[in-house]
This record gives sequence, C-alpha cells and structure tokens, in this order.
Amino acid sequence: MRIGINTRFLLSSKMEGFGWYTYEVVKRMVEAHPEHEFVFFFDRPFDPKFIFAKNVTPVVLFPPARHPILFVWWFEYSIKRALKKYRIDVFYSPDGYLSLRSPVPQLGVIHDLNFEHHPEDIPASPLRYLRKYFPKFAKKAAHILTVSEYSKQDIVQSYGISPSKITVAWNGASESFLPLEAEEIQTVRIEKTSGRPYFIFVGAIHPRKNVGRLIEAFGKFAQVNPDIDLLIVGESLWANKASSIPEVSEELKKRILFSGHVSLAELNKLMGAAFALTYIPYFEGFGIPLVEAMRCGLPIIAGNLTCLPEVAGEAAIYVNPFDIEEVSKAMIYLASDEQKQAELAQKSLKRAALFSWNHTAEATWNVLTETGKLNHGKTI
Repeated sequence: MRIGINTRFLLSSKMEGFGWYTYEVVKRMVEAHPEHEFVFFFDRPFDPKFIFAKNVTPVVLFPPARHPILFVWWFEYSIKRALKKYRIDVFYSPDGYLSLRSPVPQLGVIHDLNFEHHPEDIPASPLRYLRKYFPKFAKKAAHILTVSEYSKQDIVQSYGISPSKITVAWNGASESFLPLEAEEIQTVRIEKTSGRPYFIFVGAIHPRKNVGRLIEAFGKFAQVNPDIDLLIVGESLWANKASSIPEVSEELKKRILFSGHVSLAELNKLMGAAFALTYIPYFEGFGIPLVEAMRCGLPIIAGNLTCLPEVAGEAAIYVNPFDIEEVSKAMIYLASDEQKQAELAQKSLKRAALFSWNHTAEATWNVLTETGKLNHGKTI
C-alpha cells in the first residue's frame, strides 16, 4: 500500500503534543512495515531525522498551515492534489484534520473536543474553524481513532457518530521514564530546588490545564507545609496574562518554580525526582503526564473529570479541579501520609504496564490497513 501521512507537526525546533504523538506512532509503523510505502506530507522544510526509513518519501506542500485560512488551503487543495499525484491508498492524519474534497479513504485521530465544551479557552478564529470543520471531519473519516473511552463517547454524543466507526487506542509514554535511584533524586533536587522535594506539573500552559487553581491550592498547602515546593514544567506564567494566574507573594514565588520548555532527557529526570504529580486539568482527552509519572512510580493527585480517572485508575487521589480547598487538602494529606505515598507509588508502577506506544502503533496499523485495503491499487 501507499500510505500518506500528515506529518506537519514533526518540527525539530518544537516538538509538543501532536508532534510527539505523530513521532511515536508513525516511526514504529514505518520501521515495522518495510513492505509498504509511506509518503510524509510536511508544510515546511523538514529535519532528515524524521525520515525514519528507506520506505519513506518526504513531500513539502505549500503553504505552511498554522492559520485557519491556510488550513483550508493546505488540506482542501494541496493535500487533495498530493493524494492523487502520489496515488495514495489511505491518508492518516494524527491531528484529525482531513481533506473533505478528496475521495481517498482517510483515518483521523480526534484526541478530544475541548473546543466544543470550553469555547472560552480558544481564540475566536481557530474556534470558528474547529467548530465548523471537525464535525465534517468526523463524518468524512472512513474511521476515527481516539485516545480514551471518554473521548469516544464524547465524539459519539457530540457529532452523532456510530460507536462502531471509532476505535480507542490509549497513548503511551516514552520508555525512558523510569524510577530514579535515591542518589540521583537528590542530585536533581539539589540542582532544581536546593534539595527540597517538589510536586510537579507537566503540560502546555493552556487555560484548561488549570494551572492557576493549582497555584492557589499550593499557596494554601504552603501555609501548612514549609518543606515541599511546586515545579511547573512549561512556559513561565508570570508574564502570561491569558493564563489567569493569581497574584502571589514574593515569598511564595520562591517556592513555585518554572523550568520552561525542557528536553525529553531533562523531563525524565525532573519527573523521576518529583515527590508527586499534581495534574488537575478540567478537560483532557488523555493526559500523557499521568503515564510518565506512573512509569516513574510517583504518587498522583489528579482531577476527577473527563478521562483522567480512566487513565490513572487506582494510582491517584482524585479531586474536583474547580475546588481549590479540596486540591489543597489532598496535597496536605499526601505529604503527611507515608503509607499512602508508598501505596500510590506501587499502584503507579503496576498500572504503567497498561500503556505502550507499541500497542498504540499496532492498533493504529490494524485500523489503517483495514481502512486502506479496499482502495489499494485503484487510481484516484
């Protein structure tokens, strides 16, 4: 088969959510199936490291698609023409955007529908595009992949899609996330927090990640516990007005630390050396930091909404993400109960075994080949 893939988020300078998902799944499929041909469609010059094997043909299509008007151009004209030119049997889009005008069978990954439930979190122009086109993409897709049972039911109910058209394939996490030895934990803590243990949050700074309320909860916790800090792995928030970050005292700022964007190797260390993960988004399609934390054997405090209980299972203490007092009390409780810490750490390591990018890639490949086989060899 000739498989076309939307690889526009494989960006060497800034790999984030869609980019890492694409990388982890597509690399495995390409390397496992040398008998098939893959055509990668980029929207800008690409890094050769993303051409994973000899069975990959890279193609750059104009224009760089990072604005709603350019989304339409890239998917409805550039992709449509390219699918025909390269005689593609099936098109796979890890970010869910499809070409409505192409007759080629298409498989889209719809990670979540946050924009349908929390439109206030999205700028006006992208919001209009997402709400107009994603219902069409869901109907256009020959099949849909999603990352949690929660997201599957949300797509079914929001867009009237048959459950039989949607396959759930949980995300994985890098195998480089592992528990650290006590000596290495102390080394990381000395470097980052002057040797103090810390709660960690990992994620893009976006309103739905709920970092503002996390900081308020930590402020209450800090009044009771002087020994544990908070480390936020993401962009610094003090200058980010859009994030609704509360004003805090200069003294508290000394205990709320920002790492900025870090490499995967650095994140492995920061996660492995943490006291616990605090992850309380009010909307999430999956939540990969939960799996990263579980692989490191961390106790977890998680929000009780959307998919988070599905992912973390018994490895977390759950809280209402809108209730600052409840979040703070959970932090105080966990910090004071060594037995609960040990119990959750053990459950984290056990549950982590359920999540693997190999499983995600295999499930994706099975759906992809089923979607494309009826079209194989036809001229589009």
